[in-house]
Amino acid sequence: MSATQKAIYKRVLLKLSGEALMGEKGYGVDPDTITRIAIEAKEVRSLGVELAIVVGGGNIFRGVALSAEGMDRASADYMGMLATVMNAVALQDGLEKQNVFTRVMSAIDMREVAEPFIRRRAVRHLEKGRVVIFAAGTGNPYFTTDSAAALRALEIRADAILKATKVDGVYTADPAKDPTATMFSHITYLDVIQRDLQVMDTSAISLCRERGVPIHVFSLNTPGNIVRVVTGEKIGTIVSAQEHTTAAETKKSIA
Repeated sequence: MSATQKAIYKRVLLKLSGEALMGEKGYGVDPDTITRIAIEAKEVRSLGVELAIVVGGGNIFRGVALSAEGMDRASADYMGMLATVMNAVALQDGLEKQNVFTRVMSAIDMREVAEPFIRRRAVRHLEKGRVVIFAAGTGNPYFTTDSAAALRALEIRADAILKATKVDGVYTADPAKDPTATMFSHITYLDVIQRDLQVMDTSAISLCRERGVPIHVFSLNTPGNIVRVVTGEKIGTIVSAQEHTTAAETKKSIA
């Protein structure tokens, strides 16, 4: 990280899928991946950026898939929420090994392992320089962790959502299936919904659109990308109200 780098955001929410924590493994949590994410989170904090994280649970349990096989959807979703708590505790451990003060806040009450989610307390943790990991989604079935990320971002007044994925941005089609697919550098919320691009679910996109919170979609597989996004480098795809707005201009427009 260059000494001259400056962050363009004051407070961000990082959305991590459960699969992102697997690394090269087929299941569970990869300690090396956790360590790499923790090191990048520490670099983000060193820039003065307040960092919150929402983590999924697909590396342990995927509620929608089990629901499709006959399990009650609400029961499957609650099991998925518990998986996100396990991931959050693993991520907390990795962060604290890097000497980053961290709090896990759960939408489901389990005081022995996490604090209950209270919006004002979460904001206070962020103001004190702690990384806050939001677990258990919204606490309700039928809502994805994408919706939880959008909701928490609005509640803490985050300047942007950083969605770290396995691909390097938003494409016109699935690049793994369509070799002619091209990546957008910028795209509007409405275009994402109309094109059904699966960046985040429709309810999450709609929440961000309502409050003008930009979404940066980028690859987590490239080391240093989280820092690059918060310092304004042009990587991945920006989803915002205006198709050709830069990250800095987007932040200024919602300030």
